[in-house]
Amino acid sequence: MTSEPRPYRIGFITLAPGILPRHGWSLLAAAFFSIGLVTFIAIGQTYVLNAILKVPTTEQGSISGNLVFWTEIIALALFIPAGILMDRVGRRSIYAVGLLLLALTYALYPLATSVDDLYLYRILYACGIVAVAGGLSTVMVDYPAERSRGKLVALLGVLSGLGIVFTNQGFGALPQALVKSGWSGEQAGVITHLAVAALAVGVALLVSIGLKGGTPVHKHDRPGVRELFTSGFAQARNPRILLAYGAAFIARGDQSVNATFLILWGTVAGMAAGMGHAEALKAGTMIFVTAQIAALCWAPILGPLIDRIDRVSVLAICMVLGAIGNFALLLLDNPLAGGSAVIFFILIGIGQISVYLGAQSLIGQEAPTRQRGSVIGAFNVSGAIGILVVTSIGGRLFDFVDPRAPFMVVGAINVLLFLASVYVRVKAPSPPIDRGGA
Repeated sequence: MTSEPRPYRIGFITLAPGILPRHGWSLLAAAFFSIGLVTFIAIGQTYVLNAILKVPTTEQGSISGNLVFWTEIIALALFIPAGILMDRVGRRSIYAVGLLLLALTYALYPLATSVDDLYLYRILYACGIVAVAGGLSTVMVDYPAERSRGKLVALLGVLSGLGIVFTNQGFGALPQALVKSGWSGEQAGVITHLAVAALAVGVALLVSIGLKGGTPVHKHDRPGVRELFTSGFAQARNPRILLAYGAAFIARGDQSVNATFLILWGTVAGMAAGMGHAEALKAGTMIFVTAQIAALCWAPILGPLIDRIDRVSVLAICMVLGAIGNFALLLLDNPLAGGSAVIFFILIGIGQISVYLGAQSLIGQEAPTRQRGSVIGAFNVSGAIGILVVTSIGGRLFDFVDPRAPFMVVGAINVLLFLASVYVRVKAPSPPIDRGGA
């Protein structure tokens, strides 16, 4: 009898059978850049609206909101087909195509002559983020051994966060530097966007060469398209997968609420205190940065714990942390209160990353190998719906009730998912899983 070869490792991460170290290292590099490339659109779009299209500031909020809504609607329609392609064609090619679509989006964005052009380019962008987000999420599930899943998810979360800082801060400061060097505002915008596009092409090449080709199952064992199309939702009969879908809903919604309303709350409070718009925006941004730094510091602590405890139990704990972070803001009247306010934003950051890691680890454990791309697609659909629902409700509550109201909505959903986690843990416990030997 031939014993199975020992799995490879990259540092403290044990890889799944068949995954080579070069595949793992390539994933880490791709994860560092991918989410930063997805999120740069916010900075690039703001620059295009102001410096190139010269849209009045009174119209930019509604335009930006409509563009985000348009993107999420398209993403909702494409996540399932993209998951099917990943299960039939392979993760690597779809992931790389998504990065090339992002590159094309950024190359075209500064060439827009009207806001209508931006809506057209957002179609390309939506296709790109579906392929990139779906590819990254699916490969994240494929590559770790079960005993290292939590640690890899946490590590990728940290790398993605650092990549967001690198991409947004580095390229976000480039237009100003170019203008100081004598380029016009329009030229600076074009050069910056082309630089980001070039980075996306480079990462696409890395993905094409470095990641493992094909799918985790042999060609003759792959399920048919019809089965794959229904499998993402059919798998919700598994209570643990259904719970993971619910966790995706609030994980993505929580991320969007933090990114949107922490900055907005700080900005509004700053302007009410007499700050200029730029100074107030900087103050609001620092609130969000504080939460993200806390999240980056907490992820390496939580990751190893996820690999030691039942994943549904972990998700319950993560929902408690999320609820604490959100409900604690009831005690904070002024987000710019200085040192006394920092602890609240640290709690928000810890709660956000905890819910994200708990959801990713649970779906990674439960998604069946043959239909993994389709299940991850349904998982991402749930997350996209979470963004649409939570941000639309939260925005109205922010304007008409209280700036803290969006966070109360998220906290309430955290409590509901905690109760659901306890129920699933009791009624549908996970089968024993080898978690030894990290």
